[in-house]
Amino acid sequence: MTFSLLAAVKTAMPPAAPRPNPLEDLRYWWDSSVAWVNHHWLQIGIAVGAGLVIYFLLSLLRTFALKRAQSAPGQFTLTDIVGRVIHKTKSTVLAIVAIRLVAGYANPPAIILATIQFVFTIAVVLQAAIWAREIVIGLIQRRAAEGHNETLTNAMGIIRLLISVALFAIAGIVILDNMGVNVTGLVAGLGIGGIAIGLAAQGIFSDLFASLSIIFDRPFRVGQAIKYDNSSGTVERIGLKSTHIRSINGELLVISNTNLLSKEITNYAHLHRRRVTFLLNIVYQTSPEMLRALPGLLEEQVKAAGHEFIRSSLVTFSASSLDFELLFDVFSEDFDQVTAARTDIAIRIVEALGEAGYEFAYPTQTTFTAAPDGTMIMPYAESPKPKTAPARTAKPG
Repeated sequence: MTFSLLAAVKTAMPPAAPRPNPLEDLRYWWDSSVAWVNHHWLQIGIAVGAGLVIYFLLSLLRTFALKRAQSAPGQFTLTDIVGRVIHKTKSTVLAIVAIRLVAGYANPPAIILATIQFVFTIAVVLQAAIWAREIVIGLIQRRAAEGHNETLTNAMGIIRLLISVALFAIAGIVILDNMGVNVTGLVAGLGIGGIAIGLAAQGIFSDLFASLSIIFDRPFRVGQAIKYDNSSGTVERIGLKSTHIRSINGELLVISNTNLLSKEITNYAHLHRRRVTFLLNIVYQTSPEMLRALPGLLEEQVKAAGHEFIRSSLVTFSASSLDFELLFDVFSEDFDQVTAARTDIAIRIVEALGEAGYEFAYPTQTTFTAAPDGTMIMPYAESPKPKTAPARTAKPG
């Protein structure tokens, strides 16, 4: 049950006999305390002894847990975070907890019990805020250590400040509420002030939270190749406001984190296989037998180079060619190796098709003309017609 200090004072003092001045109030409290000690000295002694035992056990438990946490290997692990939280547990808080546990047995006056409850509330709320701060900061530092993120490491100062202000502001509101203060107006004022600050620094906070989203969600990391909108490059730096990308042509692209996350991002990292597509244009004069044999010939070249053949087929009849599509996979994360494999396969295909008698098509036009008598003049040489032998006449016998 939560007591208010002001309410306890009103309860302890007789309503019909108001005190004329603070000195009289202090004398009244003193007399009440002396009377309580004189009538409950045995209970008070037992409570003090029990409180010391509880404080000793809590201190022993804290020491044991701290040693176990510190003996665990590794930094920024969950065990290390628990150890930091235990290390931040104050001895004063343990003492106040022990007093609060045994206070009811001693049957103290209402004003003393309310004071103990008030001090206990303040100590526990502040200690909880410290624990929450260490847990949140520890988890952030752990994520920064896992990803070796320099940006997050450098920003830990401002992150610690923001987390501390937020948590201790909440703790202050909880303490004031337990004191009987109406915090509705305070909460409303803080909310309006937060909205005003957020609107004034909307761009900065937007990029900051986008940076934290990139750091924690990890759509990409420094050193990985990505495609953003119509640009491709390698991530060089993830800042609090912008991300630096080195394009394929060498330019440095500086993109705000908010704009970066607003569009689709293609990450080429950890791509164990890359698919390569070739479109081969074959002349229309190719015989059907050679067309049927072409997919098998292409498959042989891909497998001879040590890559995985997917499929090859005739896809369309173009204006000046028969178009064959070839798909194969290269098992490599290095784009330079994929480029070299694609070049090797292309050279193998040119060599093999040349030896087999295939011809590559290119855009051509054929013009047909007519003679004055209307006969068609072919644009190519016609094969000569075979001459027929003259008919022989039978000689009279």
